[in-house]
Amino acid sequence: MSRIEASLAALKAQDRKALIPYVMAGFPYADVTPDLMHGMVAAGADIIELGVPFSDPSADGPVIQKAGEKALALGIGTAQVLAMVKAFRATDNRTPVVLMGYANPVERYDLRHGKDAFIRDAAMAGVDGVLVVDYPPEECVEFAAKLREHRMDLIFLLAPTSTDERMAQVNQVASGYVYYVSLKGVTGAGTLDTGAVEAMLPRIRRHVSLPVGVGFGIRDAETARAISRVADAVVIGSRIIQLIESQPREAVVETARTFLRGIRTALDA
Repeated sequence: MSRIEASLAALKAQDRKALIPYVMAGFPYADVTPDLMHGMVAAGADIIELGVPFSDPSADGPVIQKAGEKALALGIGTAQVLAMVKAFRATDNRTPVVLMGYANPVERYDLRHGKDAFIRDAAMAGVDGVLVVDYPPEECVEFAAKLREHRMDLIFLLAPTSTDERMAQVNQVASGYVYYVSLKGVTGAGTLDTGAVEAMLPRIRRHVSLPVGVGFGIRDAETARAISRVADAVVIGSRIIQLIESQPREAVVETARTFLRGIRTALDA
C-alpha cells in the first residue's frame, strides 16, 4: 500500500475529507518550498501537490503559469524539486507528496540521467505520486507499473468532457486517487458550479474505484465545504499562489497556513 492509499484510507475510516493544497516548487522564493510544505501540513493538509515548473504548461491558467515562470527564472528544475522533497522528508515521513507537471521535464530528466532515472530518483527523494498532465492512460501502462514497484501512484485528471470509456481507461491504470477538474479550461478559470460537480461525481464513481479529489475553482472555505460533501478530497492551488505571490519571504508560510486552517476547519465542521 502506498502512502497516499494509506492516508486516504485512514481519513475515510474517520469520515473526514482530504485537504490537498498545490504549490509551485520554488515559488515565490527558491528556498521557501520545504518550509511552506511543513506549514501547510501544520494547517491540516493531508497530501501536498508540488508543481514542477515547465515553460509550456497547457493546463495552467495565468496565475500558475506566472508562478512557474518565476520558479524557472530562479533556476528551479526537476532536480531541484526532488531535492526539496528530500529536504521535506528529513522531518516528515508521513505526509504524501505528489509531483504535478508535464511529460517534457520527466522525459528530459531521463535523457540526462538514464532510463527510468526519474522514477528511481523520485522514489529515493520520498515522492509518493506523479500526475503528468499530458500522459494519456493508454500510453502509461508500463510507466504506472514501474511507479507502483516503488510504491508510487500515477494520478490522472478527469474533466467534465471525459467519456465513460476514458474513465474506464483511467481506472485500469491509475492508483492513489483521481483528480476531477471541475471546470472546462485552465486552472483558476471561471466560477465553480457545485451542482454540476455533485451531478458528475456519481457518474465518475460508476467507472472509477479510486477516491476522487476535486479541484480547479475552489477558492474559499464555503466552496471547499460544499465540494467535500460529494468528493473524497478538495484540491486548492491558484488561490494559494495568489495569496503568497507578493508576500515577503518571512510571511509566505504563515499566509498559506492561515488560509488553509480556515479550509480545514470548514471541511471538519
